[in-house]
Amino acid sequence: MAKKVAKKKVSRKKPADPERLEGLEHPVPGTFGEILGQERAIEQVERALEAGRMHHAWIFHGPRGVGKFTAALAMAALALDETTGRDLSGHLSADPESRAQTLLKARSHPDLHVITKELARFSEDAKVRSAKLATIPKDVVEQHLLRPSALAAKVTPGGSASKVFIVDEAELLDRSATNAAVQNAMLKTLEEPAPGTLIILVTSSEERLLPTIRSRCQRVRFGALSRDAMETWLTRQDYAQSEKDWARRFGEGSPGRVKEAIETGLIAWHERIGGMLERLLAGQYPLELGASMASMVDEWASARVAADARQSKEAGNKAGADRMLSLVGEILRVKLAEASASGDERTLEMHAQRIDALERARGRLFANVPGQMVLEALAAELAQPSMLSGV
Repeated sequence: MAKKVAKKKVSRKKPADPERLEGLEHPVPGTFGEILGQERAIEQVERALEAGRMHHAWIFHGPRGVGKFTAALAMAALALDETTGRDLSGHLSADPESRAQTLLKARSHPDLHVITKELARFSEDAKVRSAKLATIPKDVVEQHLLRPSALAAKVTPGGSASKVFIVDEAELLDRSATNAAVQNAMLKTLEEPAPGTLIILVTSSEERLLPTIRSRCQRVRFGALSRDAMETWLTRQDYAQSEKDWARRFGEGSPGRVKEAIETGLIAWHERIGGMLERLLAGQYPLELGASMASMVDEWASARVAADARQSKEAGNKAGADRMLSLVGEILRVKLAEASASGDERTLEMHAQRIDALERARGRLFANVPGQMVLEALAAELAQPSMLSGV
């Protein structure tokens, strides 16, 4: 008689209460009236909330740091509240003393679920708990979205939704061969959601979501803030004048990008490579440019891992290289605008070629070419004679 092979046990533990995950509490939702520069997107969402027959799945897409997640929280707060209606400003709002708003302000509403890659730390599966935080694992989606969405709401429903699920950085529901099952697992819920379920996918890379996911969602585009909207935002911030000046030139209409640059020291990157880029654009090739960019990114990624061993160094290098490319792009776009204003057609064409080279570099990065190679190749390409003369 054949011996039975014992199945390898998966180490599981009782999952932490998702409403009480220390350090991962969602921000207190604000109001639509507090969101700057997204009038068209907000109007689209408000019309849907007011109509009463709201679509169950949404995609908020657009550049990083322009208010998508903030808007998703505001939408959730209104959808969960039976007191929602138009206020004197013309925006939808809810009674600040209602039960739903009281729970939301305490960050303890049991029917608001915010799904991020960091929830892997609290997985039932030890392998998921110990894995590097590079994507949103299927285990997290099942534990914090698929299973709860099938259950009854914990608070007596009264609003236009009884349960809201916000997936932040939804592009991390990766389409790769190793992770496509994550998005596929969501399809049934998107096709046949439980009554009262509202799902909002927030992403800066909508193209990384499966077409079958995108086709089942109502899409709302968020754009970069206008110069006036950015100026309004800056007047509300307690930043040094030099930081505000930097934001005006290189913020790209993204308050989130500016906050990140100031809080994580990315402005120092500009100070370190700005001079080298100026020399390169003036026809001199600083040999250290590519290596310096790669070194700064490596230091940044290493610091992330040192602060949290669960962070993926590979993912950190990729994220850092993406930020470095954005910084180079911001500098090049300022030069492009200056050339356009001066009417210098030859210089304008060369800056356009440089930006094309930058976009090719970004394509290589997201085709999983190592960040160091991408940055060093970009520096070499920007040094080509056709891009150096006549500056």
